[in-house]
Amino acid sequence: MADKATQITGLLTPTVDALGLELVGVEYLPAPGSAVLRLYIDVTEAAAADGRMVTIEDCESVSREVSALLDVEDPISSNYTLEVSSPGVDRPLFTAAQFARFAGEEAKVTLKLPQEGRRRLQGRIVAVEDETVRFDVEGLGGQRQAIDVAVGNIEKARLVPDWVALGYAPSKESKGRGGKAAKAPKKQANPKPAAEGPTEAE
Repeated sequence: MADKATQITGLLTPTVDALGLELVGVEYLPAPGSAVLRLYIDVTEAAAADGRMVTIEDCESVSREVSALLDVEDPISSNYTLEVSSPGVDRPLFTAAQFARFAGEEAKVTLKLPQEGRRRLQGRIVAVEDETVRFDVEGLGGQRQAIDVAVGNIEKARLVPDWVALGYAPSKESKGRGGKAAKAPKKQANPKPAAEGPTEAE
């Protein structure tokens, strides 16, 4: 995670927590003219167990409260657009605890520095120890191999949706019985109420 994103995560987490939600992570994408500050929020694990999901109203509440705090603290001196979104089915992963929570699932990862000759990898999250994640990936010749990656060397990481488990694709068993293959749905945009940040650079 970039230093600016880390700083902003620490600044905004108490505000999001106070709303009864979880700040999953922050993406800060600087660009000439106007940067993008993207927040991913979720309900707490207890609320999720009760079937609660992030709503547009949740995104709007976080956007409103966070905008006020950012105006006061002013961690970004340039123009920026604030986006608040639910994680979606291809959930981004930011911390060791989040990787541990989804152990056993498939993730797609981009590294800051290459390992084993690759900057991108896709594999199952096997285990997490301290700040190191072990992935089971496909190596040369199609053989499986384990790669240990420090969370600090991960630039981006997202879960790979299991469309069969989600009910959007047939299992291998149903295909074998002559079932038609179901198309995975197009990725739908998460609710992202956008609020403009400061309009003048200091």
